[in-house]
Amino acid sequence: MSVLVVGASGATGSQLVNHLLTQKHKVKVIVRSPEKLPKSWKTNDNLQIISANILDLSDKEMHDIVQDCQAVASCLGHNLTWKGVYGHPRKLVTDATRRLCNAIKSNNPQTPIKFVLMNTTGNSNRDLNEPISFAQKCVIAMLRLILPPHVDNEKAADYLRTEIGQNNNFIEWVAVRPDGLINEEKVTSYEIHVSPTRSAIFNAGKVSRTNVGHFMAKLISDDKLWAQWKGQMPVIYSKSNIV
Repeated sequence: MSVLVVGASGATGSQLVNHLLTQKHKVKVIVRSPEKLPKSWKTNDNLQIISANILDLSDKEMHDIVQDCQAVASCLGHNLTWKGVYGHPRKLVTDATRRLCNAIKSNNPQTPIKFVLMNTTGNSNRDLNEPISFAQKCVIAMLRLILPPHVDNEKAADYLRTEIGQNNNFIEWVAVRPDGLINEEKVTSYEIHVSPTRSAIFNAGKVSRTNVGHFMAKLISDDKLWAQWKGQMPVIYSKSNIV
Protein backbone atom coordinates (compact mmCIF):
# COMPACT_ATOMS: atom_id res chain seq x y z
CA MET A 1 0.00 0.00 0.00
CA SER A 2 1.15 3.55 -0.71
CA VAL A 3 0.56 6.01 2.12
CA LEU A 4 1.07 9.79 2.30
CA VAL A 5 1.92 11.20 5.72
CA VAL A 6 1.91 14.93 6.48
CA GLY A 7 3.34 16.15 9.75
CA ALA A 8 5.87 13.32 9.48
CA SER A 9 8.70 15.26 11.12
CA GLY A 10 6.70 15.73 14.33
CA ALA A 11 7.01 13.55 17.40
CA THR A 12 3.91 11.48 16.62
CA GLY A 13 4.12 11.64 12.83
CA SER A 14 7.62 10.18 12.88
CA GLN A 15 6.36 7.26 14.96
CA LEU A 16 3.58 6.64 12.44
CA VAL A 17 6.08 6.62 9.57
CA ASN A 18 8.32 4.14 11.41
CA HIS A 19 5.39 1.77 11.98
CA LEU A 20 4.32 2.02 8.33
CA LEU A 21 7.85 1.30 7.12
CA THR A 22 8.08 -1.68 9.48
CA GLN A 23 4.90 -2.97 7.84
CA LYS A 24 6.62 -2.61 4.43
CA HIS A 25 4.28 0.06 3.07
CA LYS A 26 5.44 2.57 0.48
CA VAL A 27 5.43 5.91 2.30
CA LYS A 28 5.53 9.49 1.04
CA VAL A 29 6.17 12.36 3.43
CA ILE A 30 5.81 16.09 2.90
CA VAL A 31 8.19 18.02 5.18
CA ARG A 32 9.57 21.55 5.25
CA SER A 33 12.99 20.58 6.65
CA PRO A 34 14.14 17.21 5.29
CA GLU A 35 17.60 17.73 6.77
CA LYS A 36 16.09 17.06 10.21
CA LEU A 37 14.79 13.62 9.26
CA PRO A 38 16.47 10.42 10.49
CA LYS A 39 19.33 9.21 8.32
CA SER A 40 17.68 5.79 8.03
CA TRP A 41 14.72 7.37 6.25
CA LYS A 42 16.91 8.93 3.59
CA THR A 43 18.31 5.55 2.58
CA ASN A 44 15.03 3.63 2.75
CA ASP A 45 13.79 2.67 -0.71
CA ASN A 46 10.20 2.54 0.57
CA LEU A 47 10.24 6.20 1.61
CA GLN A 48 9.83 9.21 -0.69
CA ILE A 49 10.64 12.59 0.84
CA ILE A 50 8.92 15.63 -0.64
CA SER A 51 10.45 18.89 0.54
CA ALA A 52 7.68 21.51 0.68
CA ASN A 53 5.32 23.52 2.82
CA ILE A 54 2.07 21.66 2.26
CA LEU A 55 -0.04 24.80 1.96
CA ASP A 56 2.32 26.22 -0.68
CA LEU A 57 1.81 23.28 -3.05
CA SER A 58 -0.37 23.91 -6.09
CA ASP A 59 -3.59 21.97 -6.65
CA LYS A 60 -1.87 20.11 -9.49
CA GLU A 61 1.06 19.15 -7.27
CA MET A 62 -1.30 17.92 -4.56
CA HIS A 63 -3.29 15.97 -7.15
CA ASP A 64 -0.12 14.25 -8.40
CA ILE A 65 1.21 13.45 -4.91
CA VAL A 66 -1.94 11.65 -3.74
CA GLN A 67 -2.70 10.02 -7.10
CA ASP A 68 -1.19 6.62 -6.31
CA CYS A 69 -1.92 6.63 -2.56
CA GLN A 70 -4.47 4.33 -0.96
CA ALA A 71 -4.27 6.17 2.37
CA VAL A 72 -3.44 9.63 3.67
CA ALA A 73 -2.58 10.42 7.30
CA SER A 74 -2.23 13.82 8.93
CA CYS A 75 -0.26 14.35 12.13
CA LEU A 76 0.02 18.07 11.55
CA GLY A 77 0.04 20.37 14.53
CA HIS A 78 1.15 23.81 15.63
CA ASN A 79 4.57 24.36 17.17
CA LEU A 80 4.33 25.29 20.85
CA THR A 81 5.94 28.69 20.37
CA TRP A 82 4.35 32.15 20.29
CA LYS A 83 4.60 32.20 16.49
CA GLY A 84 3.38 28.61 16.20
CA VAL A 85 0.34 29.23 18.38
CA TYR A 86 -0.64 32.76 17.36
CA GLY A 87 1.06 33.25 14.00
CA HIS A 88 -0.03 32.11 10.55
CA PRO A 89 -1.25 29.77 9.25
CA ARG A 90 -3.83 29.62 12.03
CA LYS A 91 -5.86 26.99 10.17
CA LEU A 92 -2.96 24.74 9.19
CA VAL A 93 -4.65 21.43 10.07
CA THR A 94 -8.04 22.40 8.64
CA ASP A 95 -6.69 23.87 5.41
CA ALA A 96 -4.36 20.93 4.85
CA THR A 97 -7.19 18.47 5.50
CA ARG A 98 -9.45 20.28 3.04
CA ARG A 99 -6.78 20.51 0.34
CA LEU A 100 -5.77 16.87 0.70
CA CYS A 101 -9.39 15.74 0.48
CA ASN A 102 -9.95 17.93 -2.59
CA ALA A 103 -6.86 16.40 -4.19
CA ILE A 104 -8.15 12.90 -3.46
CA LYS A 105 -11.55 13.71 -4.95
CA SER A 106 -9.95 15.24 -8.06
CA ASN A 107 -8.42 11.84 -8.83
CA ASN A 108 -11.83 10.10 -8.83
CA PRO A 109 -10.47 6.95 -7.14
CA GLN A 110 -12.34 3.74 -7.90
CA THR A 111 -12.32 2.72 -4.22
CA PRO A 112 -12.46 5.10 -1.25
CA ILE A 113 -9.14 6.40 0.08
CA LYS A 114 -8.51 6.09 3.82
CA PHE A 115 -7.92 9.43 5.56
CA VAL A 116 -6.63 9.33 9.15
CA LEU A 117 -6.49 12.57 11.13
CA MET A 118 -4.72 12.92 14.45
CA ASN A 119 -6.96 15.08 16.62
CA THR A 120 -7.38 15.53 20.40
CA THR A 121 -9.62 14.46 23.27
CA GLY A 122 -10.20 18.16 23.96
CA ASN A 123 -12.42 18.10 20.87
CA SER A 124 -15.84 16.48 21.21
CA ASN A 125 -17.41 14.30 18.55
CA ARG A 126 -20.52 16.32 17.80
CA ASP A 127 -22.07 13.37 16.00
CA LEU A 128 -22.53 11.90 19.47
CA ASN A 129 -23.97 13.18 22.71
CA GLU A 130 -20.72 13.09 24.62
CA PRO A 131 -21.28 14.18 28.23
CA ILE A 132 -19.13 17.14 29.28
CA SER A 133 -19.27 18.88 32.63
CA PHE A 134 -20.26 22.53 32.84
CA ALA A 135 -16.78 23.38 34.12
CA GLN A 136 -15.13 21.68 31.15
CA LYS A 137 -17.48 23.46 28.75
CA CYS A 138 -16.35 26.77 30.26
CA VAL A 139 -12.68 25.88 29.87
CA ILE A 140 -13.18 24.75 26.26
CA ALA A 141 -15.03 27.99 25.49
CA MET A 142 -12.05 29.93 26.88
CA LEU A 143 -9.60 27.82 24.85
CA ARG A 144 -11.52 28.69 21.70
CA LEU A 145 -10.93 32.36 22.45
CA ILE A 146 -7.26 32.24 23.41
CA LEU A 147 -5.79 29.21 21.58
CA PRO A 148 -6.21 29.19 17.78
CA PRO A 149 -4.76 25.64 17.49
CA HIS A 150 -7.70 24.28 19.49
CA VAL A 151 -10.17 25.84 17.07
CA ASP A 152 -8.10 24.49 14.18
CA ASN A 153 -8.37 20.94 15.54
CA GLU A 154 -12.13 21.32 15.99
CA LYS A 155 -12.67 22.64 12.48
CA ALA A 156 -10.50 19.95 10.87
CA ALA A 157 -12.57 17.18 12.47
CA ASP A 158 -15.80 19.04 11.70
CA TYR A 159 -14.78 19.22 8.04
CA LEU A 160 -14.49 15.44 7.91
CA ARG A 161 -17.75 14.96 9.80
CA THR A 162 -19.88 17.43 7.89
CA GLU A 163 -18.25 17.96 4.48
CA ILE A 164 -16.93 14.46 3.79
CA GLY A 165 -19.53 12.73 5.92
CA GLN A 166 -20.32 9.04 6.15
CA ASN A 167 -21.16 8.17 2.54
CA ASN A 168 -18.54 9.85 0.39
CA ASN A 169 -17.66 7.90 -2.75
CA PHE A 170 -13.98 8.84 -2.63
CA ILE A 171 -12.96 9.23 1.02
CA GLU A 172 -13.45 7.31 4.26
CA TRP A 173 -12.04 8.83 7.42
CA VAL A 174 -11.14 8.29 11.07
CA ALA A 175 -10.14 11.08 13.48
CA VAL A 176 -7.97 9.61 16.23
CA ARG A 177 -8.19 11.43 19.58
CA PRO A 178 -5.22 10.81 21.87
CA ASP A 179 -5.28 12.10 25.44
CA GLY A 180 -2.14 13.55 27.06
CA LEU A 181 0.79 12.59 24.84
CA ILE A 182 3.99 11.22 26.34
CA ASN A 183 7.21 9.80 24.93
CA GLU A 184 7.97 6.10 25.25
CA GLU A 185 10.29 3.98 23.14
CA LYS A 186 8.19 0.85 22.76
CA VAL A 187 4.58 0.10 21.93
CA THR A 188 2.63 -0.88 25.06
CA SER A 189 -0.93 -2.03 25.66
CA TYR A 190 -3.56 0.57 24.86
CA GLU A 191 -7.34 0.84 24.74
CA ILE A 192 -9.65 2.42 22.19
CA HIS A 193 -13.00 3.95 23.13
CA VAL A 194 -15.79 5.56 21.13
CA SER A 195 -15.74 8.59 23.45
CA PRO A 196 -13.54 9.84 26.31
CA THR A 197 -13.87 7.88 29.54
CA ARG A 198 -12.39 10.71 31.60
CA SER A 199 -12.21 14.50 31.47
CA ALA A 200 -9.61 15.76 29.02
CA ILE A 201 -9.28 18.90 31.17
CA PHE A 202 -9.62 17.82 34.81
CA ASN A 203 -8.69 14.12 34.75
CA ALA A 204 -6.66 13.57 31.62
CA GLY A 205 -5.11 10.22 30.84
CA LYS A 206 -1.92 9.58 28.93
CA VAL A 207 -0.90 7.76 25.79
CA SER A 208 2.50 7.39 24.19
CA ARG A 209 3.13 8.85 20.77
CA THR A 210 4.37 5.48 19.55
CA ASN A 211 1.07 3.89 20.63
CA VAL A 212 -0.84 6.54 18.67
CA GLY A 213 1.34 5.94 15.62
CA HIS A 214 0.86 2.19 15.99
CA PHE A 215 -2.92 2.51 16.10
CA MET A 216 -3.00 4.87 13.11
CA ALA A 217 -0.79 2.49 11.11
CA LYS A 218 -2.97 -0.45 12.11
CA LEU A 219 -6.08 1.41 10.96
CA ILE A 220 -4.46 1.88 7.57
CA SER A 221 -3.30 -1.74 7.29
CA ASP A 222 -6.18 -3.66 8.88
CA ASP A 223 -9.41 -3.48 6.86
CA LYS A 224 -11.41 -5.12 9.64
CA LEU A 225 -10.25 -2.53 12.16
CA TRP A 226 -10.94 0.21 9.64
CA ALA A 227 -14.50 -1.02 9.10
CA GLN A 228 -14.99 -0.87 12.88
CA TRP A 229 -13.91 2.76 13.24
CA LYS A 230 -14.49 4.54 9.92
CA GLY A 231 -16.50 7.72 10.21
CA GLN A 232 -15.78 7.89 13.96
CA MET A 233 -13.44 9.71 16.37
CA PRO A 234 -11.94 6.98 18.58
CA VAL A 235 -10.13 7.92 21.79
CA ILE A 236 -6.87 6.19 22.68
CA TYR A 237 -5.36 5.71 26.16
CA SER A 238 -2.35 3.68 27.24
CA LYS A 239 -3.58 0.93 29.56
CA SER A 240 -1.06 1.73 32.27
CA ASN A 241 -2.68 5.17 32.54
CA ILE A 242 -6.29 4.04 32.70
CA VAL A 243 -8.04 4.17 36.07
